[in-house]
Amino acid sequence: MKEMVLKLGNWVSIKCFPCVCIGIVYLWFGMLKFFPGVSPAETIALDTISELTFGMLTPGLAIILLAIWETVIGILLILGLFNRAALNLAIVHMVLTFTPFMLFPELTFTTAPFGLTLLGQYIIKNIVFLAIMVFFLNRERNKNKKIFS
Repeated sequence: MKEMVLKLGNWVSIKCFPCVCIGIVYLWFGMLKFFPGVSPAETIALDTISELTFGMLTPGLAIILLAIWETVIGILLILGLFNRAALNLAIVHMVLTFTPFMLFPELTFTTAPFGLTLLGQYIIKNIVFLAIMVFFLNRERNKNKKIFS
């Protein structure tokens, strides 16, 4: 049992456990978007993408591209592959998830700026993911740098 716990501890430290957890969320949410009507975020995602792209993407293409983006991020984070690229893609995605606060305040606030709807709460929790990803991206960037004292 002790050996198994040590192996798990080594795997967790090697694979960046918080990144793996965020990867699971990305994979899960991304996979839902491949099936129309299954993701609770589908409507707001499509409305946001339409606004951000000035309606240049059809809803079908937009949701598939988002599903692919989120799923790829999830797989990369879970497997610990291309960490810098995965974290950069995820950070861009996370920043964009906050745009409904500006684009659709009537859907995200009950009373601005502090009263959030359930959708607003769903979005604001992404700040925790964003903070973790920025921390680990900074760690990735500094991995190969030598610090002189």
